[in-house]
Amino acid sequence: MTDDAEQDPADWLRRQPGQVREWIRQNNVIYGGMIAVALVLVQPFLTVAPLEPLELACVIAFAFAIPLLAALVMINQQETFRGRLASSKTVNVARALAMLASGTGIVTAFWNMSSIAGIVVLGSMVLAVAVHSSGYTRLEWPVLRRFGQRSAKQAEAAESAEQRERPSAG
Repeated sequence: MTDDAEQDPADWLRRQPGQVREWIRQNNVIYGGMIAVALVLVQPFLTVAPLEPLELACVIAFAFAIPLLAALVMINQQETFRGRLASSKTVNVARALAMLASGTGIVTAFWNMSSIAGIVVLGSMVLAVAVHSSGYTRLEWPVLRRFGQRSAKQAEAAESAEQRERPSAG
């Protein structure tokens, strides 16, 4: 087992009590919410034929996103059962693609109603990511900073101990 000085801050954060459980809970809310939004926004297009280009883009984006989101919900249930996050690159790529496709579907649905609405929802999504990042950083940064300070002190202490143990060359 490595000491804190050798750990990556992300690994250290992942090991904090309740942190993984909270990430899993948040992911579950996000995936379920995106599926619900997708179903609501796609519903009007199911009875329209042929689709306008923006309507078609919306339907295609959600057609791509919904199965990925459903798979992520199922993985999330397994993560809940095991109490740990999936560490697969495939899962990480699926998460990113599902969010991108969902965002694309939302923007195109609103843009189809009004270009102003599309611009507003796109700007709002960017702002929401910035707000979430800022809030998360403000909450977690002090914890990570303390980790970094403690790791630096431990590294200095280990280096000092090594220097004391080395025979003096002289």
